[in-house]
Amino acid sequence: MFSADFGRLADGARLAERSGADELHLDVMDGHFVPNLSFGPDVVASIRRAVEMPLDVHLMLTHPDRFVKRFVDAGANSISIHIEASCDVNATLTAIRTRGLLAGLVLKPATQANALRPYLGNFDYVLCMTVEPGYGGQTFMADMLPKIRQIRQMSDAAAEPFPIMVDGGIGNETAAQCAAAGATQFVAGSSLYSAPDMAAAITAMRAATEAARTSGIPVQP
Repeated sequence: MFSADFGRLADGARLAERSGADELHLDVMDGHFVPNLSFGPDVVASIRRAVEMPLDVHLMLTHPDRFVKRFVDAGANSISIHIEASCDVNATLTAIRTRGLLAGLVLKPATQANALRPYLGNFDYVLCMTVEPGYGGQTFMADMLPKIRQIRQMSDAAAEPFPIMVDGGIGNETAAQCAAAGATQFVAGSSLYSAPDMAAAITAMRAATEAARTSGIPVQP
């Protein structure tokens, strides 16, 4: 929802729900881990009251472990933390899951796929950033596609395969490229909130990703 009108967040959330989005992805930034600020648990709680759809909270925080309980209490359904955060990552993932939520592990663009290996089995999904986190409306980093393929190989080989989410510069074309590389979930902000018809835009993106999965379109680079 980072691309929504912050003065009308409840309306933006309802629009996404009405348009058929699977869930709302909420970017929480502390101005330290990433060079921007967004909102905290009180705003998440307000959005929770506005919609019934799942809320996926992405914590771009230096110390996400200090805030897990507050976002759980705010109504999050899933919480993702960065592997690069200054905390005990395994313990924080466990804390999220113990509270009955799905726990995600996020990789910045510079972090290699193999960094996931020590945490296999203790997260429910991976979020691969396809831009540098902190700002919306950035250009998709195509050099992340090989990393998505590597993560997909890890998922396929795991005892419990996990969903692979991508975030950053996601539109129909880039979502299709990510789907062909193995991604299964797509965080779209600017491309949806700038569309004249969000429902039609979501339908088109679903069609593009499904076609990419089934036809095996070439992935560049």
